[in-house]
Amino acid sequence: MSSHWPIRRPTENAALRSLGRSARPLPGIPALMAALIVANRASDRHGANLAAHRVVRVAEGVTE
Repeated sequence: MSSHWPIRRPTENAALRSLGRSARPLPGIPALMAALIVANRASDRHGANLAAHRVVRVAEGVTE
């Protein structure tokens, strides 16, 4: 065994914190509306919910 055992791996909380530090631009409204239509046609309620919420966030000018 070496002194590097066990290998440290980031936890889910650490990964989420690092994601929260970086700004990610949202796609435009036309792309989100297309995703919403596709999700509705596929009867994907979770996908439709996500797309609808993102459309509202983009329309309000909220950044992630």
